[in-house]
This record gives sequence, structure tokens and C-alpha cells, in this order.
Amino acid sequence: MKKLKKTITQFVLFYSAIFLITQYLPGFYIHTLYATIAFTTVVAFFNFILWPLLLRWIEGFLAMTFGVGTFLLSSLIMWLTELFVPGIEISISALLLAPLIVALASAIITLTLNIEDDDVYARQVHSLLRRKTKNQPKHNTPGFIFIEIDGLSQETLKKAITKGKMPTLSTWLKKGTHKIQGWETDLSSQTSASQAGILHGCNHNIPAFRWVNKYKNNKIITSNGINDAPEIQKQISNGKGLLATNGSAITNLFSGDAKTNILVYSTLKNIRQLYNESWIAFYSRPFNIAQVLILFLGELFCETRSRFRQWQANTNPRLKHRGILYYITRAGATVLLREISTYTTIGEIIAGEKDVVYTTFFGYDEVAHHCGINDEECFNVLSGIDKRIKRIVAAEHHSSRRYHICILSDHGQTNGATFKQRYGVTLDEYVKKFLPTSEIIYQELNSNQDHFFQMLTTPYSDIKHKLTRGTKTKNLKKANVIVLASGNLGLIYLTRHPHRLNLEEIDFIYPGLVTGLASHRGIGFLMLRTQNHGPVALNARGKYYLAENKVEGENPLDTFGKNAAKHLCRTDSFNHAPDILVMSAYDTKTDEVAAFEELIGSHGGLGGGQAKPFIMYPVEWNLLEEELVGSEKIHQLFKEVMIKVQAKQENIH
Repeated sequence: MKKLKKTITQFVLFYSAIFLITQYLPGFYIHTLYATIAFTTVVAFFNFILWPLLLRWIEGFLAMTFGVGTFLLSSLIMWLTELFVPGIEISISALLLAPLIVALASAIITLTLNIEDDDVYARQVHSLLRRKTKNQPKHNTPGFIFIEIDGLSQETLKKAITKGKMPTLSTWLKKGTHKIQGWETDLSSQTSASQAGILHGCNHNIPAFRWVNKYKNNKIITSNGINDAPEIQKQISNGKGLLATNGSAITNLFSGDAKTNILVYSTLKNIRQLYNESWIAFYSRPFNIAQVLILFLGELFCETRSRFRQWQANTNPRLKHRGILYYITRAGATVLLREISTYTTIGEIIAGEKDVVYTTFFGYDEVAHHCGINDEECFNVLSGIDKRIKRIVAAEHHSSRRYHICILSDHGQTNGATFKQRYGVTLDEYVKKFLPTSEIIYQELNSNQDHFFQMLTTPYSDIKHKLTRGTKTKNLKKANVIVLASGNLGLIYLTRHPHRLNLEEIDFIYPGLVTGLASHRGIGFLMLRTQNHGPVALNARGKYYLAENKVEGENPLDTFGKNAAKHLCRTDSFNHAPDILVMSAYDTKTDEVAAFEELIGSHGGLGGGQAKPFIMYPVEWNLLEEELVGSEKIHQLFKEVMIKVQAKQENIH
């Protein structure tokens, strides 16, 4: 009865929206009551009865038009109705606008009245997918859904739950169905290193989000580069990733060797990934496209409100200039990608074919970078994610298969005013003080680079690059020094020399550079390789010879955690480790770092919550309360759990 009421409600809303446009849309004229009733009835009948039947023939068209085709087909139906029902006149402009307005009106009413249509949507998806799966055998073994909340530390998760912002997760904890366990990332604490480890079991040779390959003409490798991401995946993949056995990857950086990939950065060149039944099920409904558009516009308003609120309250630290493009970036991450992740995952659950699904929500990480990790905006984003998790869980009722659902994060974030805000100078500007004036520095310290939605700004960057005749590329080729950053982790490459320079060589070639950097009060430590003692971490007050576990003076790693030396030794072993690794200072009293990028919440280095993500797992997994260090360990843990749970179920049957 409850489902029937929701269906009737949806029909009434849709019918009412159609009726309204027949009365008030310019260029849309219906001269008789009979024509009005006939028109609204035919269009409503098509959308609720015939549309699901037609989908099998128009799926390809919808896939290639990203759902816009739904409005074009609705326009076609209205035009045909006009031909056969007397008393109707519709202009071309009204014909094109009417379907969009109907969908927007229905979505606005639904959102305003807070009407949940998840069951209606799930049944429609089930109807669409049923013909694809009706001959599939039922699965006795459970499936696994991994939902990653990018950039959310264990501490901030607990704050969100305490504030009542994540009631779904809170309920799981109260009922005792799930437990939270923290883990520690590798260095660096950012998405590419963590997802490589979690999904592929290997994140070796990923020293940061961006690094320099000295062996390839000082090429800068960017983890989400359209060409670089596939190459990185080739290096880390052995074909046996977390999703290799009948898995699906949705809006991730890497695929985990899944055969099914939806907007996965390392496979973006494969256009066939857009043709997926679960995704088509979502954008085949005009209502969904309209709802996303409304939520997208609403997020633009939220960003405007956020800027005004922080300006009015004189919030510190804060970014005073977030830029125009950030409006689109934020809405893309918090709305568009969120909805794709949510409803594609729902489709996979209803189909019941995939053994494992891994999807990422990027919204919190994006907003926390610019607003601060505990800002009101961040908790609102987490609230929206919690609601989508609830919808994903509810979809299991429409599936013939049971799923284990695990929530996790790949890293956290640490707050703090930026290095430039604190000291009035950027890292590359400070480095330049200790170099000969003839040396040319190239830097990339810009923000938003570790977010999936960078694809929106790529066309703009390409056009700008062409208009300036490749100025960026020319400057890079001329540079003798390249300075990069991932949060409060800085990487300095002295590219005049084709090999990694050691401390003694740097002191000879650039006297005063290491001493000058180490003496800055905003720098916690430097790491370099020495000629005879291996890697050393140093600052103005002391040195720590890592390979020998020997400290001279004060230990520069004291405030960075007990595993800091271990992480640095691992990074030192990478092929593309920088000549000089720089870590900003970490204030244990305020729990703040100073990012070299212009980001308030940052990650990539050491210090604070950025290296302390979590997993929230079903209690039946019976995990040991052990220390979990490194994302490769998480991969191994998940693999073992999946094998154990499935083997147990097979023994039962």
C-alpha cells in the first residue's frame, strides 16, 4: 500500500506539472478542455507506461546523449500528440522547453515536500534490469559494496556522527551491525597512493600526487592526468586487483582491475564505459536529470552563502579567493558525481550480478579543502552523503542477493592557514632566495589537482595553453628547478642533473640551499639522501639518520608520529623520490599544518588527521583489533575477508 501511494503521488505530481505548462508556457496553446485532458493523459501515459518498454531500443541513444535524449524524445511525443489531438498549437521553442519544465516542476515539488521516491526509482530500475538478469542464476554467496568517502578522517567522522549529521551510520553503530577502525596511510596521504594500495595492492613509486620523472626528460607525472593515470595503473596492476573477479568500479581514480568501469580516471579514454545498464537506468528518467540540475544550482547557492558567511564572521583560517571555476568544481563533486555514484551503485545492487563494487564520494574532500575540515558546509555535505548511503542500503530489498556494505576513507585532512598566508611567501619563492639568479624555477602549487572533477577545467586549460603558444611547456623545459606540492608535502627536483642528488652534492652545487630551507620556522624537516649514511631527516635543531636509527641533536620527526621514519625510508626507496623532500611544520597544540598549496584543509604529507582515515565494517567480519599501516595492508585485509565470507557461505550451502 505504501509503494502504491508513492507511485500515485509521483503520477499526480507529473500530471499536475504537465497541466501547468499547458496553461502558462508561452507558445503552448490548448484551446479546449478536451484537448488539455487528452494531451496531459497521453504524455503521462507515455512516461509511466510506454517509456520502460521503449528503453531497450533507445539505450544507446541515451548513453551517447548523457540523458539529454530523454527530453528530446519527450518533445517528439508532444509533437506527435499535437498532430493527432485537435485544438493544440505548440511552437518549436515551447516544444523543446516543455519536457525540461515538466521534469523541473515535478522535481521541485518533490524536493520541497521532501517526498522520497527511492522505492519508485528502485522498482523502475528493477523493471529495466530484469530482462537482463532473468536468466541469471541466483547467487548464494553475498556481494560486497565498498563506499569510499574521500578525505574523511576518523576523528571528523565521529564528530559528524555526534552532531547527528550522519544518522544512517549512527544507527549502524547503535544497533551493533558495524564497527569503526582507524588505519594509517602511507606517505603520501592522498588519493592516488591510497587508492592504488587499496584497489591494486601496490602503491610503490607514488611519492606524491605529482612528481618528476628525471629519466623521461623531467616529465611531470600527475596522478589524474588523462594519459598519466593509465600508465600509473599499468605499473601498479598485476591483474589481480580488489575488483578483478567480477567487480565494478564507479567514479574512482583507478579501476582495481574491474571489467566494468564508470567514470574511472584511469579508463576515461574507453568511451564504452558510458554504456552501462545501471547508469542508463538512472539517466533514462527525465525526473532524475532535472533533480540533479536543481541540486546542482542549489549547490552554487550554498557556495555563495558559504563565502558570505565566512567573510561576515571573519573566519580564520580561510581562503579569501576561491575563484569562479570553483563553483562548478564544488557542485560537480558534491552533486553530479555523488548522484552518479549513488544510483549506479543502486543499479548494480538491484541487478545482483557483481560480486564487488567500489565507488567514491568526492564531495567532502573538495569542500573541506576550501572551507576547512570542520566547517558547517562540510558537515552538510556529509549529511547528503549519509542520505545516499541510506538509499544504497535500501536497494538491497529489491535484489535477490545479500551485500556486505563497508564504508571507508582513503585519507583524512589536517586544517591550517597556508604557508603563504603565514609567512607571506610560497615554497618556490623561498627556494629561489638560495639559488643563483640564473636558475629558472618551475612550480605547480595550485589547488584542486587531486579531484576527479578536474576534467571540467581541462578544456579551458587546453585552450589557454594554445592561446599562449605553450608557455607552460616552454617554461618547464627551461627550468633547472621544479617545485611541486601535495598539501604540506613539498618536492624539490634539481633537474639540471639527471640523477637524484645527495646532500653532499647539493651543498656543493647550491651552497646554502639546504641550510636555508631547514632554518625556516614553518618547515618541520627536510629529507635527503646522504652519500654514506642513506636517508636523513633534518631541520635547524637536529638530524635523524633513518637507516641507522641515529639522532644528532633534537629528533626532527618527534611530532610526526611513531611511523614517520618508516614512511620516509619507504619514500626514499622510490625511483622518483625528490632531491629534497620538504615537510611543513606540524603544531601539535593547534593540530595544524601549513599547506604549500592554497588549501585550508590539506593532505599529502604527515601531521594530524590527514594520515588517519577509517574503515567502518560489518561486525561479522570479525576483524582483529590490530594496527593497520599502509593502504596495501587494507587491500590484503579486504581480500582475506571476501574469501573467508564467501567460503563460509558456500560451506553452508
